Amino acid sequence: MSGDQPVLSLRDGAARAIIADDLDVKTALAQDVATRWHARRLSLRSPLDTLAPLRPGRPARPELVSPTQVKRRSLHSTHGRIALLHAIAHIELNATDLALDIVARFAAAPMPQSFFDGWMQVAFEEAKHFNMVRERLRALGADYGDVPAHDGLWQAAHDTRNDLTARLAVVPLILEARGLDVTPSLRAKMREAGDEDSAAVLDVIYEDEKKHVAIGAKWFRFLCAREGKDAAQTFRLLVRANFRGAPKPPFNDLARAAAGLTPTFYRALSSQNMS
Repeated sequence: MSGDQPVLSLRDGAARAIIADDLDVKTALAQDVATRWHARRLSLRSPLDTLAPLRPGRPARPELVSPTQVKRRSLHSTHGRIALLHAIAHIELNATDLALDIVARFAAAPMPQSFFDGWMQVAFEEAKHFNMVRERLRALGADYGDVPAHDGLWQAAHDTRNDLTARLAVVPLILEARGLDVTPSLRAKMREAGDEDSAAVLDVIYEDEKKHVAIGAKWFRFLCAREGKDAAQTFRLLVRANFRGAPKPPFNDLARAAAGLTPTFYRALSSQNMS
């Protein structure tokens, strides 16, 4: 698709960013569309819009493999830190496309304008995270694409493409909330290994993730209230129906609760009994 073709609307710009396989184009377009939307310089949708694709655009590398083939390494070696940062870059890239997809795919849903404001803020920040992690990889002599990655994250988008409430349950409230659980210990391990620059990137990601889970929880609760449903019970039903596996402890209950995701939502779903 021609990069100089004017963006017709928010939906059009979000869809075109998802389709872009050049990651510099993708992240720049995501941020430009977010900025223009927040400045009220774009309409929500137009009859001529590009529509959300079934899969996002991706470069030829990294090779995508099953999650079981992605090796874990010690963070006390540069190779280990590169492998972890690469996995985080892959997550942030998918998170950028997931935030754009919720806008592009559900642009005709009867939602307040502030719903789209929130998700374009998320898209802007996820694109920022991807570029920060990629810059850190380059500083370590690597780049995104050098290490195999897994394709499980996009499956969540595909499985919930027809149900906004299910999308909110699975993407921000399961996948993004997982970041609240694991990022503090990863950040501490980076500092332990003497990699302050990588830890500082994780600081930014962690603070932004809290906001992203809060945006997801806000709109999930909004939809449940509008339909007269109990939010925690609806969450558990939707996750069982649309998510493969179960949320894994340990949970960062404090950060989750601050974002509006209380233990009544996820404790009963956990695959392990709490000690």
